[in-house]
Amino acid sequence: MDPLTYRAAGVDIDAGDEAVRRIVPLARTTSRPEVLGGIGAFAAFVKIPPKFREPVLVSSTDGVGSKLKIAFLADRHDTVGIDLVAMGVNDLLVHGAEPLYFLDYIGCAHLDPARIESIVAGIANGCRQARCALVGGETAELPDLYAPGEYDLAGFAVGVAERAKIIDGSRVVPGDIVLGLASSGLHSNGYSPARRIVFDVMKLALDAELPGTGRAVVDELLEPTRIYAASVQALLQASDVHAMAHVTGGGLTGNLPRVLPEGTRARIERRAFKVPPVFVTLARAGRVDEAEMFRTFNMGIGYVVVVPAGAADVARAALETAGERVYVLGEIVAGERGVELRP
Repeated sequence: MDPLTYRAAGVDIDAGDEAVRRIVPLARTTSRPEVLGGIGAFAAFVKIPPKFREPVLVSSTDGVGSKLKIAFLADRHDTVGIDLVAMGVNDLLVHGAEPLYFLDYIGCAHLDPARIESIVAGIANGCRQARCALVGGETAELPDLYAPGEYDLAGFAVGVAERAKIIDGSRVVPGDIVLGLASSGLHSNGYSPARRIVFDVMKLALDAELPGTGRAVVDELLEPTRIYAASVQALLQASDVHAMAHVTGGGLTGNLPRVLPEGTRARIERRAFKVPPVFVTLARAGRVDEAEMFRTFNMGIGYVVVVPAGAADVARAALETAGERVYVLGEIVAGERGVELRP
């Protein structure tokens, strides 16, 4: 028997070194003044921005989920990194935090430096959109764990908030106005039923047009999650905000109640916004009822803001100036905590 090497066991250290060489310049494009040193140390060092008097670190971790299956099928890997950043950073924003830095984990069957570079290019793109620094990560080659050609992603986002300005929903009262920010599509939730409907029920190919959307299946399903960082930061400078919610798994009806105090209920007017065609197509082809759609998908609303009635116009203007499509979804009323969808 020849002497066993790491490469013979399926792990290529040289490929890992080449991947790191490609990643370093991508990370540099996201740097912030608070970052000390560069990529390559055993840990990252980041200072707290001096403008905070009583800073609180706010953290979140998430992945991309089975949306990755679409990237594998299409062999397109430059957008799922944006999704990774969005899923963590948008959660930080909910509490009024400013995104500060981000780390990633990539586990794969075999390390392809070009593919890793493409994935991290997306992560760096997302970090630039979120105005946070990509300070490090980990790439693991695990041939006995992942199928050939597949990988998984995890992301770790850290932000900072002024303690006195943390937004936790405790100030929400009946009469507050609920604003919805448009999503860019499915974002990164509901892909298990979406894939089943598109590929098993509708039997569509990746390059086929998804009915009603005017786009190819692959383009619609790989549309990156919208990152709301710049818009929310502009909103917080312009208006008082009582609560915010990132609409992810569980949909609008599952996520908005998480930031509502007991005794308050969100009354949402279903006619206040138009559900994008992709959701209409999925519901019709999969024969999915409306309640199930609203608790599985974002249905076109990716982020929700609750503001005092007197601040609604200013808040809406600030968000629209920042580039968001904003809907007045409804209001907060007294009642059992939850979301009431009205026709």
